[in-house]
Amino acid sequence: MPVGLRAAFRSYVAELPNEYRATTSDTLACVRDGVDVLIDAARVLGDLALTRGDTRASLEGLLKHAHAGMSTRTAVDALGWRRVYTDACVLLAYDDVLDHWTSGDPINALSAIARLDHAIVIAGAAGGGRLDLVLDLIEAIQHECLNSPASRHSDLSSVPPARRDPTTSPRNLATASKAVPCLEKPPSLSSFTSRLSRHPFALRGFLKEWPALNEHPWNSLDYLRAVAGPGRVIPVEVGSDYRSDDWTQKMMPWEEFLDALEPSTSSTQPQPVLYLAQHSLLKQFPALQGDIIVPDYVYSALDPPDNYPQYAPPHNEEQLVLNAWLGPAGTVSPAHTDPFFNFYAQVVGQKTIWLAPPEVSAHMYPYPSKEATPNPVSDLAEGVLPRNPAANQESPSMSNTTRVDVFLGSDEEVSQSKAEFPDFWREAVPAAMSITLFPGDLLFFPPGWWHAMRSEEMSFSVSMWF
Repeated sequence: MPVGLRAAFRSYVAELPNEYRATTSDTLACVRDGVDVLIDAARVLGDLALTRGDTRASLEGLLKHAHAGMSTRTAVDALGWRRVYTDACVLLAYDDVLDHWTSGDPINALSAIARLDHAIVIAGAAGGGRLDLVLDLIEAIQHECLNSPASRHSDLSSVPPARRDPTTSPRNLATASKAVPCLEKPPSLSSFTSRLSRHPFALRGFLKEWPALNEHPWNSLDYLRAVAGPGRVIPVEVGSDYRSDDWTQKMMPWEEFLDALEPSTSSTQPQPVLYLAQHSLLKQFPALQGDIIVPDYVYSALDPPDNYPQYAPPHNEEQLVLNAWLGPAGTVSPAHTDPFFNFYAQVVGQKTIWLAPPEVSAHMYPYPSKEATPNPVSDLAEGVLPRNPAANQESPSMSNTTRVDVFLGSDEEVSQSKAEFPDFWREAVPAAMSITLFPGDLLFFPPGWWHAMRSEEMSFSVSMWF
């Protein structure tokens, strides 16, 4: 094993037993058996003179046990299992790298990277310093085992922006009677907090200085491939709309996902629609974080709106959640609500947005609430993922999704919808508004507002919940 990578892993396995012994008495008491498996595996992998034997099988079994534990019991218990899942992934990655060093087979190195990505996607790389460790290990494996450049981001400014001419014009929706107001200039912070934060508005071209639209162009798939490096895996939705019978979710290689976004002229068979939806991609690929500029408005500590008094900011330290949305034309997020203020940044392509205020909620024909809903993180680990991509996962109990399709394509569909959902057309449509966002546009809307999105072409967006 290369010296740098060996040193990183050996330092990790040497410290792991002490870390768990120091914390097991409180936050990790519920996972005592899992901790014992981790400590034993760290001892075996840390001493290359020992035979690894069934260490891999033990860790694989622990992964299944941990992912089940993440969706049960208390929040403290779930955190403990997330830590166990993360460390099991790191130890399995070490085992893969040892196999790579023995065989020289890149498959083992790619397996190690995939395991580390699962630690981020499934468990959030829980534990003190674990996210930084996992990201450093991924880069080291890419560099030392797969001969990928050790520092890619600084060398990518020469990638030319893949400029695309607009393929659509703004869309008028039968389900919206108004247009989202577009401000002529960005408001002052005081104006935003005192007046403008209670209703949606858009700022055309506000993002024009973002590196993602300039020297680090997100509309270049070559740039997106290069910034991640080889072997990365991400969670994707399969299907343009979760209401489709064949909709599902899976983990897949990042490079394969990007390939699928490029229309193929050779294939005559219909290909499944893939959508990276509501994923913390900037956490997984932190180089992308430097390509955006979070507006100061998100740090304004707004009070709850009168029409949504239950508002509370996200519970993380920054009180800010960044999610990425990347997919081809035709991908849809059905109309739903989220419990946070939202600045929605359109970086690549065009996207049509439908909005309606909380006051129309009684006329939105929501799906019945389910007391027991699948845990998206746990199900993702198992490959069985029946979740609503529009549902807010930061606060699932406050999410809601309507049965009404707000993106109707024909007069016949409009007539059928009016017959099936008369209250929606009588009460919601007169209050609803819409807008088509172009690259560089920024949309704001408050918590509790119903919103639906449809990509008019390949689209890359970032939502900022605060």
